[in-house]
Amino acid sequence: MASHRVNPPSSQLRGRVVVAAVAVGAFAAAAAGQTLKAGSTPSDDIAPLADSKTASAAIGIGGGTSAAAPEVLAVAKPAVAAPEVQQIASTNQIVQNRAAIAAAAKAEAERPKFVRPSSGTITSGFGARWGTTHYGLDFAAPIGTPIYAAADGVVIEAGPASGFGLWVRIEHEDGTITVYGHMQDFSVREGEHVKAGEQIARTGNRGQSTGPHLHFEVWEPGGKKINPRPWLIDHGVNL
Repeated sequence: MASHRVNPPSSQLRGRVVVAAVAVGAFAAAAAGQTLKAGSTPSDDIAPLADSKTASAAIGIGGGTSAAAPEVLAVAKPAVAAPEVQQIASTNQIVQNRAAIAAAAKAEAERPKFVRPSSGTITSGFGARWGTTHYGLDFAAPIGTPIYAAADGVVIEAGPASGFGLWVRIEHEDGTITVYGHMQDFSVREGEHVKAGEQIARTGNRGQSTGPHLHFEVWEPGGKKINPRPWLIDHGVNL
């Protein structure tokens, strides 16, 4: 008689059998517990298993869910400029810097290097006066009228001076010194660099003065006092 071979159950079927067996065992254990405690009130911290779904959840199998899945929050990442954007911004900054430098250089090249030291009226010139020599130009103007540096230079003295009341002396690049006297007050200090046309003081009537005016002198590098009028005219200043 020919023998008949029976194929073993599939792995899926074996899994279902295991799940069923575990569930049955859980129910049996629950029933035994209830039998042993017959006539007594169940404890508050022990809850009976209601069904197979609950039993499955208790032992971690089946379709039951023991806890809610944690919520995943989206965190915004800091925006990072693309290399192309960064390069454009850098290029724009370079262009702006170059434009600013070019504008400053143009303004420096075009500004006057010599100016009239006062807007006042010339009332006395260089030469003999009242039996002495008058070594400068007098620019009569109301007290407080601005006084300007005649050229770029460095302030070598600012303060009281005999006969001048107050004075300022500026040394220029070629060693020439310009002198400003009889001032009401001044706004520069020794060692300060000034540019032509920069206000350095205000017209006054201090010292040996017969009225408010600026007394302006020009000294050559060796100390010789020269006529300020041709010196200013030679440097393009209209008087």
